[in-house]
Amino acid sequence: MPLSVSVIMPVYHVEAYVAEAIRSVLDQTFGDFELLIIDDGGTDRSVEICKCFDDPRLQLIHQANRGLAGARNTGIAAAKGRYIAFLDSDDRWLPEKLALHVIHLDNNPDIGVSFSPSRFIDLNGQPMRLTQTPKLDGITPAEIFCRNPVGNGSAPVIRRAALDAVAFPHPLEPERICYFDESLRQSEDIEMWLRLALVGDVGFGGIPPALTEYRVGGGGLSSQVVRQYQSWESVVARLSAYAPAFTLKYVKRARAYQLRYLARRAVQLGDYGMALALLREGLASSLHPLTQEPAKTLVTLGAALTGRVLGTERFAKLAGIAAGGRLVA
Repeated sequence: MPLSVSVIMPVYHVEAYVAEAIRSVLDQTFGDFELLIIDDGGTDRSVEICKCFDDPRLQLIHQANRGLAGARNTGIAAAKGRYIAFLDSDDRWLPEKLALHVIHLDNNPDIGVSFSPSRFIDLNGQPMRLTQTPKLDGITPAEIFCRNPVGNGSAPVIRRAALDAVAFPHPLEPERICYFDESLRQSEDIEMWLRLALVGDVGFGGIPPALTEYRVGGGGLSSQVVRQYQSWESVVARLSAYAPAFTLKYVKRARAYQLRYLARRAVQLGDYGMALALLREGLASSLHPLTQEPAKTLVTLGAALTGRVLGTERFAKLAGIAAGGRLVA
């Protein structure tokens, strides 16, 4: 029988976390998998740490730096499994993750992307009060665009056939097949989910346990938020090229949700000024997040306004405590 699951783990400058990620794969209760670790040309001790693990299911593949999308593409090209799972090397899985997703996919042939909620951990691997609790069934392309129920790149397990259906030649290296868009250094996940749904007509479905532990780092988002937003707009530009009517119908709503998401991340990092600016721009695009999810939107606004009263330092400390981890701006 063919291998059930290929787990693809890009590795680049993650020496503090990669051992935890690998252990979380090797400790899975479901054992019919291969773990493809893609060395993306880093210069720290990450690869040296990977070589310390002695397990026949683990394979280390080296390449020049191509970024996260390029590393995932290399892994997919080498994969032998009928299902493909992705784990970013600073995240972790619970031991039952692969078993439950395989059961879900085996018993639901209409589902091509199986995902689960995620819980957040801090830089030290400690659980936070924050969780991603997305919609799990009846998911439409519009909901993927506006709310991204998959949540993060370590959450889904995908049928290989679904990925093959949306593959395309690299624009500069036509002999190499791409799955994720390598021109994106951020937002490559949501671009892929949208392409799977709209071009591949792939069904999405979730299972209720929070099976992924998604690591949130301090100090990173506020400095990168503009680039994150720009990369999201690059996804919109690509979407407009092959689904113009869909994009026109939903883009203002999706932009408002994206800006609210970034505002909530800014709040968690203690940057109330950034949070307020993002909320203003988002609500100017569409009031849909306010009318459909008033509690979440107003709580985000209230938290940002509280920061204006408290000041940056006190607000950052309070945000870290409220998150339940050690997040600081």
